[in-house]
Amino acid sequence: MAILMDVFLAVVVCALALVPAEAAALPDGYGISARYPGDQGIAKDPAVLFAEDFEGTSLERVRQHWGGQTNNEQGVLSLSSGVPAGSAGKYSLEITATRGQNQGGSLYVQLPRAVDTAFARFYVKYDSKHFAYHCGIHFGGYNPPTAWPQGDRHPRGDDCMMVEIMPVGAYGKPEPPAWEIAGFWPEMKISVDGNYWGNSLSPARPALVALDRWQCVEVMFRSNSAPDKSDGDLALWLDGQLAMHIGPGVFRGPWSGMGFRLAAQGGEPFQGFQWRTSNELKINFLWLLYNVTNPNPASPVSHVWYDDIVVSTQYVGPISR
Repeated sequence: MAILMDVFLAVVVCALALVPAEAAALPDGYGISARYPGDQGIAKDPAVLFAEDFEGTSLERVRQHWGGQTNNEQGVLSLSSGVPAGSAGKYSLEITATRGQNQGGSLYVQLPRAVDTAFARFYVKYDSKHFAYHCGIHFGGYNPPTAWPQGDRHPRGDDCMMVEIMPVGAYGKPEPPAWEIAGFWPEMKISVDGNYWGNSLSPARPALVALDRWQCVEVMFRSNSAPDKSDGDLALWLDGQLAMHIGPGVFRGPWSGMGFRLAAQGGEPFQGFQWRTSNELKINFLWLLYNVTNPNPASPVSHVWYDDIVVSTQYVGPISR
């Protein structure tokens, strides 16, 4: 495990050297979390749109706080003891997927205020003995806003924009899983099977998923400033360190059928994201999704734990102490 952690830290250091120069303006380390040790009181910060620490008296309170959920009748969602280091809480959310019975479950929330730029920070822990891919968080906007998720699609530009933050990899290979972001926007590429599954956006070198420990993940989603501009961008932090920033001018590798990696050297400049063609489309939802369509063949049951989720108009950063 110590070797894996050393590899993870080395990969993050390499990734930091490969983000574009304009990313220097992006923060890292502690953000607004610095004002709220243990995250206590962070929900009351003026910049915070939504916060969930999974504390309280019951899972029913959690369901009411989010509004939309799936597979609750099968006991897929449960409260679990064990929280990230520094957290003031005692409980986290556990989602369990059982092969042959269900594919997991989800929680969905319509944000109280729609915005053009937002940050979503969450803590997540994966069990290496029961790991399954394609489980993460969807973050974006629907026009008109809805109280339920609408699923993946190819956006027109005035109806939807979305990213999915998730671990990827392949069974049977020695490499550990890595983080990527799948983007959904009008100029996304179609996959070889004729569907729009989201375009994979990755650092030049893999940003490793931590297994058997809590990892702080944060994503910035910034809309283009005008319908005819491609100046939108996207950033990813792991444990408070900037791991990827994709915006106008960053050098990318070649497009595959499913997306691109940032270029370690050479490459072509990326034009930026034209996430939307109408300013009426804004960021207005968060969808926590554990959809195990490709279960681990070594285990019929897989688990993931989430905690200390914050959606804000400003960079949040890890829990401070």
